[in-house]
Amino acid sequence: MKSIALVILNYNGIELLKKFIDIVISNSPQADVVMVDNCSTDESVDWFKLNYPELQCIELDQNYGYAGGYNEGLKQVKHPYYALLNSDLCVTENWLIPLLELFSKEKEIAILQPHILDYKKKDHFEYAGAAGGYIDQYGIPFCRGRILNTLEKDVGQYDRITDVFWASGACFLIRNEVFWKLGGFDTDFFAHQEEIDLCWRAYNTGYRVCSVGESKVYHIGGGTLAHSSKKVYLNHRNSLYMLTKNIPDNIRNKILFKKLLLDGLIGINYMLTLNFSNTWAILKAHFAFYKNYPKMLAKNHGASKRRNYFYRKSILMDYFVRKVRFFGQLEQKI
Repeated sequence: MKSIALVILNYNGIELLKKFIDIVISNSPQADVVMVDNCSTDESVDWFKLNYPELQCIELDQNYGYAGGYNEGLKQVKHPYYALLNSDLCVTENWLIPLLELFSKEKEIAILQPHILDYKKKDHFEYAGAAGGYIDQYGIPFCRGRILNTLEKDVGQYDRITDVFWASGACFLIRNEVFWKLGGFDTDFFAHQEEIDLCWRAYNTGYRVCSVGESKVYHIGGGTLAHSSKKVYLNHRNSLYMLTKNIPDNIRNKILFKKLLLDGLIGINYMLTLNFSNTWAILKAHFAFYKNYPKMLAKNHGASKRRNYFYRKSILMDYFVRKVRFFGQLEQKI
């Protein structure tokens, strides 16, 4: 058994597997490749078993989503390190080497992310993670190389190894022992922002998350779940879940109140542009949040929660009022 398992979570992704699996295997000789199947209804499992009988294939009995799918699948993976990859991701030659070297040298680092570039525009960062992520005071995520919908060209400006707040679920490495010490992903999230929640819990526990520019991968983006009102619903609901769980008790209510107001303004904007499905998605997200607030509040109860979790007070103010478009234009810790 090798030190790292490269684990691909699949759901009806046979075409993506056909496109990328050979590249993933050939460019990742340091890893054992494992597929976890979220009860696909296409021919993914049969195709994978036929063509790669020597690789581990873990079949789940239902679609548990991203969070639950990985939690269930990783119970059967015993390697010291996990590399979690979306099926719509193409890795480069030797991409794992600098990541594994850093893990071996820096024991306090729990999670690592390569730089994630756009498969369709390879000299630009990709939305889902770019060069490592941060959040503002209200839990709104942004990245080195990507603020809201503005994506930067990669000219090496973020290549230095840097501590970040969160690593992208599209592709990141985590120590086995840390993943299970933190309890894995929160399955109530189902999909979206569960990786930020996991990294936030790691941060509160004193672990480090780092981005490594020497390692680069290419992501299609939206290959596993395209933009939709369902995605809007999950993002807004899960953001509220995440804040409730991880913000210190003495500031939680104030932050949540402002976040709910921000969501309301976003919903009104959708309505004014006649995007009623997204307005309704935000309303449904709030209803789900109110219903599950006591449950979320009980999670992480009594755990240490660090107050300096955010990089900016409001990335929306930076973007829309101050007209900041690139991460390098932000002054740190404001």
